[in-house]
Amino acid sequence: MKQMKSFFLLLWSSVLLAVAVASCSRQSDPVKAVPSMAVRHQPILSHDDSLRFNYYFLEAINQQHRGNYDAAFDLLRHCQRINPAAAETYYFLAPYYGEMKQDSMVVESFKKAAELSPENNDYLERLAQIYVGEDNYDGAIAVYERLYRNNKDRSDVLNMLLQLYNQKKDYSNMIETINRIELTDGPSEKIALSRMNVYEQMGRKKEALNELQQLSRRHPNDMNFRVMIGNWLLQNGQKNEALAEYQHVLKEEPENTMAQMSLLDFYRADGKDSVANAMQEHMLISPSTPQDTKMVLMRQVVQENEAMGGDSTKVLQLFRRILSFPQTGSEMAELQAAYMSLKQMPTDSINHALERVLAIAPDNAGARVQLIQNVWADKNYDRVVELSEAARQYNPDEMVFYYFCGLAHFLKDDKAEALDAFRRGVGEVNEQSDKAIVSDMYAIMGDILHDRGQSDEAFAAYDSCLQWKDDNIGCLNNYAYYLSEENRDLQRAEQMSYRTIKAEPTNSTYLDTYAWILFMQKRYAEAQIYIDQAIKNDSTQSAVLLEHGGDIHAMNNDLLMALEYWQKARDAGSQSKVLIRKIKLKKYLKE
Repeated sequence: MKQMKSFFLLLWSSVLLAVAVASCSRQSDPVKAVPSMAVRHQPILSHDDSLRFNYYFLEAINQQHRGNYDAAFDLLRHCQRINPAAAETYYFLAPYYGEMKQDSMVVESFKKAAELSPENNDYLERLAQIYVGEDNYDGAIAVYERLYRNNKDRSDVLNMLLQLYNQKKDYSNMIETINRIELTDGPSEKIALSRMNVYEQMGRKKEALNELQQLSRRHPNDMNFRVMIGNWLLQNGQKNEALAEYQHVLKEEPENTMAQMSLLDFYRADGKDSVANAMQEHMLISPSTPQDTKMVLMRQVVQENEAMGGDSTKVLQLFRRILSFPQTGSEMAELQAAYMSLKQMPTDSINHALERVLAIAPDNAGARVQLIQNVWADKNYDRVVELSEAARQYNPDEMVFYYFCGLAHFLKDDKAEALDAFRRGVGEVNEQSDKAIVSDMYAIMGDILHDRGQSDEAFAAYDSCLQWKDDNIGCLNNYAYYLSEENRDLQRAEQMSYRTIKAEPTNSTYLDTYAWILFMQKRYAEAQIYIDQAIKNDSTQSAVLLEHGGDIHAMNNDLLMALEYWQKARDAGSQSKVLIRKIKLKKYLKE
């Protein structure tokens, strides 16, 4: 037999020793308890055989703990030969048979253990679980019943029996089991409703209704039980009696939500749509109606409207009427905004709805983000800044608002404000932060710092950017180019730039950067290949790219092409004084 090291056996080796030796006390010391249990099952053994059994059994457990499963299995089999009546031996052998795919032996071993030690609850429970797994409900029921006889305070066993009897549609035993649960746990609404449902399945309508009526009598101040009686009567064709129950409840509690919802369904089913609609609107407006109920009702309105053709006018009128009253939460306003988005209404209208959400709940980050995105599309960066700055009061930990604020300032060319916003934003970074956003913030910080002549700080920001997202292509390009401008760490610059052209092989900016880094390394022939590709793919005819093209061709002794590129760079609007000298002297000059 090959050595077995599965998690299944490791679990048994660490836990089941206590199970085998202490059926009534899960906290006992397994090492001390094993011998006493072994003796308990060996009344016919001689003293010597008892000692031998205990020795080999303990050694089997010891080998099992050490992971020597072959030896443990052989020792357990030896114990079985010494004392065939020792239940714990069968119990511990069962998982080994499971590893060997001998399923029948697993069942037989657990069954034998339970037969030999019928008072051991752990043995019984494990056997019952095996039977359930095999869909052997009769076997499982027999074992769980035995387990209940051993422990009449275990309602969990009774609940398992209830499920098993339900699988067999044995309604009589289900009722008897529910009664036993009630004796153990005491009367409860759940138990009464369970019994009512079983009576329903048995077709015993009178007993089912009686359960509800008893519940109502036990809780005379809870009108919801009267509503449940009304619902039962309605489902069983007693419409007038059901209506009487609903009306009684609403007379006692005019704003009882459960009764109102049931009566609403009653009127719908009875074809009284105008009455139902009026009642529905009252519930939607009433401050007594719970917010979640209002949301359910309004979603029903939307669904019914869509099913009838989707006339948004009526739905929006109802939204406006509801929202004209004070709101306890922003959910209804959010639903209105979502509905308007679904109906693809004008952005201004959706924005107005989102503004309403924020007026009710200014800390609603989701609505604020959506509103910012809508405003962003119109390039209204001042409004973006306003909305983002307002979030500092309500959502100070939400990094995304610092990102929006900083980016809007950046696009407005307010670099100092942008840098401040990004710095505040990265101060809120945590493990759950969006890596792409964090990376972009550091990247733009790097660009701003470089423009301000703070190269070291810029490169530190770029390093942080790449730590969060090492494939941030824009950062890789700018970082590499600025390193080449300062003739610093060109090997690393080349590696970063190469990643950008692999990602976007026709991007003229990235090709130009890579060509320029090669140029700085005096690899002029290679640089010419990439600068020519850059110029070929540059639809804007950038003066910078053209001047680089001239410089690289000049260093490759192709002066005619160099002059052509330099002249094109000048025509493209370059203001470089060095460029004029290059053309005049017909040679490459450093800046």
